[in-house]
Amino acid sequence: MQTERQPLYMQIQDFFRQRIVSGLLKPNDRIPPEKELMEQFGVSRITVANALTQLAEEGWIYRIPGKGSFVKEGAGSGELAASGSVRLIPDELATAAEERDRQSGRRKMIGLILPMLEDHFALRLISGIDEILSARGYSLFVALSNNSIEIEKRLILECLEKGTAGLLIFPSDAETYNEEILALKLANYPFVLIDRTLPGIETNYVCADSMSGTKLAFHHLWSLGHRKIAICSDTPLPTITVSDRINGYMEAAKEHGALIDPALILTDFRVDYSDFNEQHPLHQFIQNQTATAFITLNARLGVYLSHAAKQVGLRVPEDVSVLTFDDPSSGYDEFGTYTHISQSEKKMGREAAAILLDQLESSPSHGHRPYSKIILLPELVVRNSTARWRGEKASQT
Repeated sequence: MQTERQPLYMQIQDFFRQRIVSGLLKPNDRIPPEKELMEQFGVSRITVANALTQLAEEGWIYRIPGKGSFVKEGAGSGELAASGSVRLIPDELATAAEERDRQSGRRKMIGLILPMLEDHFALRLISGIDEILSARGYSLFVALSNNSIEIEKRLILECLEKGTAGLLIFPSDAETYNEEILALKLANYPFVLIDRTLPGIETNYVCADSMSGTKLAFHHLWSLGHRKIAICSDTPLPTITVSDRINGYMEAAKEHGALIDPALILTDFRVDYSDFNEQHPLHQFIQNQTATAFITLNARLGVYLSHAAKQVGLRVPEDVSVLTFDDPSSGYDEFGTYTHISQSEKKMGREAAAILLDQLESSPSHGHRPYSKIILLPELVVRNSTARWRGEKASQT
């Protein structure tokens, strides 16, 4: 290997290049597992992942999700191998890929990784992304992580293996960072985060102002006379988005001089949307009429909560108001039911795609571009799921 002044991930790359060129590693031979490489080189998993990602991009190895990394056919021959130490930097890789695309007539591909595709939020987001990409000659590859950080890691590697020019990532709900996203950053691979940020980590991202959104929701319900306003999430994980929305709820309550009742902050349960279980704690909470209004942190939960209220004989909005983040309806008609906080998801998709294409199509001579960080202001859309509270407490205030 070269001098120790080289970055560690580059030393690992040179180690395997030399073994492949010398014939010590032959086509389809398996590269040792990441854990073994971490111990061998005394480095972190991120460093190993960065090195393997670069080797795969340069065509030295290929990766099979769940099985590992293997030496690629032809990796030990040709001009690249002849020098034994030639390394394509990311800008050169991008130029080479663009030339191959031009010669073959292929459309460049962008990968989009989403947690789920179960509501109109995701569909509107995809619509905005595709609008920008298709106009610039790019195709879109969509993959679903099922809100699993492990699947998300695998999908990132699969997208790299497929030769995607860049990635748009809507991260899964998780308490820890996805190390593969950090590896992308270290490798200078073009990507943009959507609806999430990584606190303390500089990246490109587009998201909505979650705190402002919850404050808008709270103020609206308060103006209708509600004083027992609950906020609920369907995941107990303390993600940055959930935390911001809870903080916005508490700030809004303080602005109105209201005491914060922990019993009205419902974030310690999951919801199985395939099983309408009347014994679920949320059903019991609704039946007891502990709250007169609910803010749900996603549209699907708002619809679920409305059905649960109906099951126990409560009417929306006469007996209980429901305000959701995002619109559960298609948006193609003007008769949507739910009062909601609009995060302008189609615009979010357009902005994210534009940032990514700006990275891909900017001149390498410009050097590293500043990170683009766009925070969209949410809007309150009043529909038919919220109404003035007609109870005794409201009439006294």
